[in-house]
Amino acid sequence: MSLTLGMILIAVVTAISSSIIGLFLVLRKMSMLTDAISHTVLFGVVVGFLIVGDIQSPLVVMFAGLAGLLTSWLVEILVKSKKTSEDAATGVVFPLLFSLAIIIINAPGSFMKNAHIDNDAVFLGHIELAAIDGFSIGSLFIPTNLLLVLGVLIINIIFITVFFKELKIVSFDQALATVLGISPVIIHYLLMTLISVTAVTAFNMVGAVMVVSLMVGPGATALLISKDLKKTIVITALVATINVLIGYFLGDIWTVPMSGMISVVTLAVFLLVLAFNPKNGMISTVIKRNKLKTIYKVIVMLVHIENHEGEEDERLENALDTIVPMLNWTQSDFDKIFNIAIKNQYVYLDDNIIRLTETGKEFKYQYL
Repeated sequence: MSLTLGMILIAVVTAISSSIIGLFLVLRKMSMLTDAISHTVLFGVVVGFLIVGDIQSPLVVMFAGLAGLLTSWLVEILVKSKKTSEDAATGVVFPLLFSLAIIIINAPGSFMKNAHIDNDAVFLGHIELAAIDGFSIGSLFIPTNLLLVLGVLIINIIFITVFFKELKIVSFDQALATVLGISPVIIHYLLMTLISVTAVTAFNMVGAVMVVSLMVGPGATALLISKDLKKTIVITALVATINVLIGYFLGDIWTVPMSGMISVVTLAVFLLVLAFNPKNGMISTVIKRNKLKTIYKVIVMLVHIENHEGEEDERLENALDTIVPMLNWTQSDFDKIFNIAIKNQYVYLDDNIIRLTETGKEFKYQYL
């Protein structure tokens, strides 16, 4: 396996693993907590290194995971105090823990300098170097980090599969979950544990920026496309994969950090789907709204014609050359609506009088 292929596979697997578990935070409107945990795991890494003295130790990963749980717990305490909102609580907790980690790393005389942790690595990671370390089986080279992120992906898939019903109910209605005997607290902290483990695993390779974008972006994009949770999970994984592949190739062409480019692509894809999604995209919504306005005006004209049909004032109210001021429209508006009505055979002209057809009456009755 080449280093390039290994790096792409690591990025893709990390993206899928992060996005499918992060989707449930998006569903619960807790996306900011992803940002918090992806930053505060650095505090756990620092504390773990200070205690263990080896940045490669599994205990450091454990401390990082505990830092994620600590973040969630502190946010929950502040929210339950009823004195602050969840986003405000998150905005208080994670800068505190993250800043403490940065201070310890950069403190004069700190032996964290030997741990190869720097500010750039914290934000952008070293995804370009993720496939360097590994082992060979025959002629096949397997990056160690690939096995690591594959393991996390498998754990996340098993968790979502086993607790799918519980996750679904808790995400949409915690009160119903309690009535059904499901503990929202247990599900919450299991989810937070996996969020923390996933963030810790991805942190060193892709950095905090990409962790946040991968956990939030693909899930938010998928929710614009589908409301069925199972389909949304699949779409989330596909969007995450597409984001990584496009981001990698653009980063390679323009010689920019891969993590940063993948994050930019993630935002770009979200905005494109938000704008052009046929179901509820911004542009399609504007088109539908304009179409409804046109239909409304057609109906107004048809109702006006029917109300005066056969009456004494019919020649004044429904004549082609006098109806415009009666409708209080501009001539251009009338010409547009009249042409649509003629084209669809809703009306016809009889001695310069506009009359309804049976098709026009049926169309009008659909909306009245």
